[in-house]
Amino acid sequence: MASASAPQHDLTSLIVPLLKGVLYRDDDPALWTTLLKLQSRVRDYVAVLGLALTLDEAEGYAYLKSQAAQDDDAPPLPRLVARRPLTFAVSLLLALLRKKLAEFDASGGDTRLILSREAIAGLVRVFMPVGSNEAKLIDQVETHLNKIIELGFVRRLKPQGNPSGRSAQEPMYEVRRILKAFVDAQWLAEFDARLAAYQAQLAAPDKADE
Repeated sequence: MASASAPQHDLTSLIVPLLKGVLYRDDDPALWTTLLKLQSRVRDYVAVLGLALTLDEAEGYAYLKSQAAQDDDAPPLPRLVARRPLTFAVSLLLALLRKKLAEFDASGGDTRLILSREAIAGLVRVFMPVGSNEAKLIDQVETHLNKIIELGFVRRLKPQGNPSGRSAQEPMYEVRRILKAFVDAQWLAEFDARLAAYQAQLAAPDKADE
């Protein structure tokens, strides 16, 4: 358990980034170590704000979420962690990336799932109507990826050379493991049925472009 005498500035250095979004071990190992030491104090601090700390030490991420209401008679606290509505297309891409992450984990390989833009477009392509414009598909995938990057589920990697011969300029993306926390195993178990519904909606002749 963290010491009660921990400096206040250490708490502030943790609370501020957590209020802004997800804190990843790989992004700031020193800050992550501090969080592990002071997590009890962080939980007490954010509880006053109606928030709860979710920390996955094995996967290396932590974030804040709103607490469930405990007292029906108590006035609701203002929401400090905003809910962000997702478009149909962004939801579909998140679902496909989550399934890809599960398959990747099952293979027992590396811990980082890195995909090219073309590979991500390939996930979506099979659910598009036959004859869809390829250039338009790539543009849409980039647009939806930008939204997912903003949400913190994917990170764009810096271009670099590849000994396999892949172009150094091909966009590459890392699927962040926090996606597992937002698309859980129970949801994934119903994935095939959900994708069938997605595909039917995408194939509808009156479906507007997202």
